[in-house]
Amino acid sequence: MIRLVVALAMLASAAALAAAQSLRFGNASHPIEPNPSYDGQFIFARLRYGPPLAMVNQRIPWSHDYPDGERHFMQIMHEVTYLRPKFLESTVLALDDPQLGRYPLAYMAEPGFWFVTEAEAEAFRAWLLKGGFVIFDDFAEDRAPGWRGGWNAFVTTFQRIIPGIRFYDLDESHPIFHSFFEIDSFDIVPQMYDIGRPIFRAAFEDNDPSKRMLAMVNFNTDISEFWEFSPSGLLPITETNEAYKLGVNYVIYGMTH
Repeated sequence: MIRLVVALAMLASAAALAAAQSLRFGNASHPIEPNPSYDGQFIFARLRYGPPLAMVNQRIPWSHDYPDGERHFMQIMHEVTYLRPKFLESTVLALDDPQLGRYPLAYMAEPGFWFVTEAEAEAFRAWLLKGGFVIFDDFAEDRAPGWRGGWNAFVTTFQRIIPGIRFYDLDESHPIFHSFFEIDSFDIVPQMYDIGRPIFRAAFEDNDPSKRMLAMVNFNTDISEFWEFSPSGLLPITETNEAYKLGVNYVIYGMTH
């Protein structure tokens, strides 16, 4: 815990300029950068989907918190683990990009808005069943009147990828919450703007929770928002710590199972 606080302090000191950029809600002025060349070093892989969808004051939903969220998070991974990821770069991939097979772990923001073509569904299914692990973050049912980016839309799309897939609510005893940091209670998980408690769900091979986890879902919360704003001083370090701890656990679990 002390090491994570120290790492956050280093991140805040080293990223003053990034913090100033982040205070523009959603970092909407930052262009999507070209992907770096693959060299085998772990890198944060963000999934993109569909044509651009307009949202007030932000860019397309899959790009929320890009690039500061993942790069701040990878700096923490670099400081507290031996994974040694790239932390000045990240990569963005479509679900049917042949390069996705090189990346064992991927992340998607705002999955309530995603949809897939048949080609994307087939390619992403193959990646998941081959050993891929995906983290979904930043969606809820009732953020605004007429909100359409909720749970049912997400499940409908995911079932196009793996027909009949089920999602199971996880409690604090699941090993993913103890794979690096000990997360013994969800009461300590911070909320950025969603009302109520975060809900953590997962999908497994053959709908069997004793088998490999395919997908981890942060529902009714936005963990990466804490990653993005961590150097800004906008949020308490104690809250940001918990958001980082969840992310670290997910990556360590996904890379070791």
